[in-house]
Amino acid sequence: MSRRPIVAGNWKMNASGPRAAVEIAAAVVRELNDVTAVECAVCPPFTALMAVAEVVRHSRIGLGAQNMYPEEKGAFTGEVDPNALLEIGCKYVIIGHSERRAVFEETDEFINRKVKKALEKGLTPIMCCGETLDEREEGITLDIVRGHIDNGLADLRAADVRKVVIAYEPVWAIGTGRTAEPEDAQEVHAFIRHLLSEKYGRDTADTVRIQYGGSVKPENAKELFDQPDIDGGLIGGASLKADTFRDIVLAAR
Repeated sequence: MSRRPIVAGNWKMNASGPRAAVEIAAAVVRELNDVTAVECAVCPPFTALMAVAEVVRHSRIGLGAQNMYPEEKGAFTGEVDPNALLEIGCKYVIIGHSERRAVFEETDEFINRKVKKALEKGLTPIMCCGETLDEREEGITLDIVRGHIDNGLADLRAADVRKVVIAYEPVWAIGTGRTAEPEDAQEVHAFIRHLLSEKYGRDTADTVRIQYGGSVKPENAKELFDQPDIDGGLIGGASLKADTFRDIVLAAR
């Protein structure tokens, strides 16, 4: 089945000020606004969302947030609710990134709450999964990924799962310069699609887009994206330079 690839740039806590963020976003629009074969998005820090929203509003570049809280209001100091993201112009939200799991100790159950709330509000969740280096060396990669998928998508109907983008990010490859070999990445992506097929049916599994993330760069992007079950990428540091991000996006065509 043909799935439109999706490439999203996760800026993390970089270009947090509006001036720097607008400069990057404007360059991304110039480089990629005529690309139709790949769905593209940028995910700046919360502090830059409104400024970047104005830059991408009439372009083909979508806007995403890096996180959200699974409630719409309340005494949750420092958190951002999904309605605010929608009002700003967000279409996507990254949920369950390994840094959220490791640094902020987010659990699968909490991530599941976020996925459900994002879907309820009409946001596209980009739900992350992936193993650490220790887990990979122990040979339990597929067990870890199964847990992330089963628990992160718990209690969802097939119709809802089809709206989720899944990002497989081996933690040991994020920001390290180390990248999973294309065949290894494909093995995990195929496993995820098999899990979805078992639980939600083949049609749903064939519909869901599964990104790869972890030190993707222009030099390795095409070989990764050529794998049959890799539908684009969630890009970290390389998305902060428009020309580098462009080359990665073009590799997904």
